[in-house]
Amino acid sequence: MPPVCRQYEFVYLFLPVQVNLLLGVPVDTHNSTCTAGAGSLLVEMGMLSHLLGDPVYEGAARRAIKALWSYRDASTGLLGNVIDITTGQWTNKLSGVGAGLDSFYEYLLKSYILFGDDGDLKMFNAAYRKIKRFMRKGRSHCNMGVGDHPLYVNVNMHSGRPATTWIDSLSAAFAGTMVLHGDIEEAICAHALYYSIWKRYGVLPERYNWRLKAPDLRFYPLRPELVETTYLLYQATKNPFYLHVGRDILLNLNKYAKTTCGYATVHDVSDKTLEDRMESFFLSETCKYLYLLFDRDNHLNTHSHKFIFTTEGHVFPVQRRFRSKRWSQQWGSKRPRVDSVVQTPTVLNHSDSSCYQVLTKRRYFLPMESRYFEQVISTVGL
Repeated sequence: MPPVCRQYEFVYLFLPVQVNLLLGVPVDTHNSTCTAGAGSLLVEMGMLSHLLGDPVYEGAARRAIKALWSYRDASTGLLGNVIDITTGQWTNKLSGVGAGLDSFYEYLLKSYILFGDDGDLKMFNAAYRKIKRFMRKGRSHCNMGVGDHPLYVNVNMHSGRPATTWIDSLSAAFAGTMVLHGDIEEAICAHALYYSIWKRYGVLPERYNWRLKAPDLRFYPLRPELVETTYLLYQATKNPFYLHVGRDILLNLNKYAKTTCGYATVHDVSDKTLEDRMESFFLSETCKYLYLLFDRDNHLNTHSHKFIFTTEGHVFPVQRRFRSKRWSQQWGSKRPRVDSVVQTPTVLNHSDSSCYQVLTKRRYFLPMESRYFEQVISTVGL
């Protein structure tokens, strides 16, 4: 792998979409990639570098992230969705928290937790503030005040103005990043919207038009994002409401997607017709998070502070040894070692609605006040 990476190191800004390990990049390949595709390599590549003691893998992943970061809009600070890997020009200027961008934000935070690089945290905090400023609509707080239910919309990266009237199912994963960030109340609100859409259709359509209150794309390929955030919110709050959500998801998967040989993609959420297709993430993520949700004594749950999940649902250990670089010590680097894997700078949760404590009395009741739940249910037409 290293010779191939070095061959194209100064030709492409990011990893090409297709690389033939014998012949190189095909001449007819697409010269564009989404932000998440180019910027979600650091957790795995960083871990590989730490295990091998070779900085080349982490270095390549970090260069891609820094290159993407340098191309964010100068006035809004937002990133686009798709970028040309040869010119650095944005070919899709949509900015959101769903498809094409979701795991980029997720990996900035998870990379900091694993490796302790302050630069990753600074980028995440900066991105999080911009997301709250430009993409978040609705009332200021999840369980206080008046106004529409909070919603994260897709915007134009240059103007920050809404660019679509739909949200996609991958956006449901952003609530999981909020949980990891400590923004629990905001995560509760974000999760409630997608769960309400699930309740209306029995499964989650790929795209939902919040203005028309109808799906824009009607298929459901057994995606794990809603299950993942349900699991993470249960781990964070221990509210049994999320066990009921998991039960609903499990029952509907068995009711609508189960076949003789496995589970199938729902072709249309309206009539529940199926496709002859089962994506690999159904087993590696959807089923895994459902299992862990109900297996409360699982080692991953009782020692959750010692592990982190990759964006594909793989389990990585959170260990102090990964927060210092063996190659830095070998080469005499003066960069101080980060000793703690728990302590973080106080700016970690500085955003508009972070750090509002979930009241104890709501731990065993609905995670949102009834009037707000009724509002989000009516928002999706239930």
